[in-house]
Amino acid sequence: MRTVVLNPKGGSGKTTIATNLAAYYAQQGEHPALMDADPQGSSARWLRKRPADAPAIHGISAFERSTGVTRSWQLRVPLHCTQVIVDTAAGLDAQELREVARSADAILVPVMPSDIDIHAAAQCISDLLLVAKIRRSEGRIGIIANRVRRNTRAFTSLLRFLESLDIPLLASLRDSQNYVRSAEFGRGIHEMPNWQVGKDVDQWRAITDWLRTRALGLAQDR
Repeated sequence: MRTVVLNPKGGSGKTTIATNLAAYYAQQGEHPALMDADPQGSSARWLRKRPADAPAIHGISAFERSTGVTRSWQLRVPLHCTQVIVDTAAGLDAQELREVARSADAILVPVMPSDIDIHAAAQCISDLLLVAKIRRSEGRIGIIANRVRRNTRAFTSLLRFLESLDIPLLASLRDSQNYVRSAEFGRGIHEMPNWQVGKDVDQWRAITDWLRTRALGLAQDR
């Protein structure tokens, strides 16, 4: 299962989603690979902080270029990895977006509640549908409202925009310091004490359930 976290606008929370999803799969006893395609290398830096006793996550620094090996060898995913999570770069052009989307079994689009982010997300969704030729009926795209503060005008505007897309809003993740604290130690919120992160873990359940359903559907089709 290859899950791509995608939004060409920087600062939308792609790395937060990608690292926490990888940590979730690792905590569940699966064997995830986390591919960092962003030149900033935030996911790779998070992996380097990960403690030795934490469940293993295989890292792939796709943003690096090596003259000593072929590109396909550099991007190879070990056979034992059952989940691949791709943290994409900001500023993807239409061709890059099409190539990234083509290989994805699921596409997660994080959106922040601001006018600028809503406009950027609208363009991203439009490119996925019109440029990458992804049909809504495929059910490959899911949206995540990120760093949400409810009962604000920005959140109301975001909900209004999302309702117009006919693409599922999987979850609204609150603006929580738990993401900051867990990232400092190379962990995900699912690996933190439940008394501390219970609300955040509950919000993630809809995301992981949607991905499980996608994986089961793909397995049946194959």
